[in-house]
Amino acid sequence: MPIGSPPADRSDDSDVARFRALGSFVGALFAVALLAVPMAVIPGEDVTVVSLWGFLNVTGPSDGTGVVGGVGGYPVWRYFFDQPRAFSTLPPSIRAWPLAIGFHLLAAGSALSGIACGREDRRVTGGLLVLAAGASLWVSVGLALRFGVGTT
Repeated sequence: MPIGSPPADRSDDSDVARFRALGSFVGALFAVALLAVPMAVIPGEDVTVVSLWGFLNVTGPSDGTGVVGGVGGYPVWRYFFDQPRAFSTLPPSIRAWPLAIGFHLLAAGSALSGIACGREDRRVTGGLLVLAAGASLWVSVGLALRFGVGTT
């Protein structure tokens, strides 16, 4: 910009800032939405949906009318507290479950802090999501093998 010329129009800068803010919001919304994605669906007479938060069991029609018999939940923290065995004796894929939850929560927190503070290192958020995906995949494969989908 030559000396003495009028200042540049600042509307372009505000549009870029709004676009970046919208991108950060969409990214944070995506990271939070990943917390609701099921890791596995176990079919049978009763369908069980396995998510990071636990089990959601939908029972089939009880009287042949087509009406769903019931819906019940079993949170993962209750699963670990009700477990009669020590945590170290559980299968490795089940022990990875708290890691998957932790990595997902840290990634969502990183994305949300990017909105709140105005800056975020997307490499950190992305790396945490990769670690969360790996731990979730480990849990999913372990559950699939345990319920007879494959062999070890």
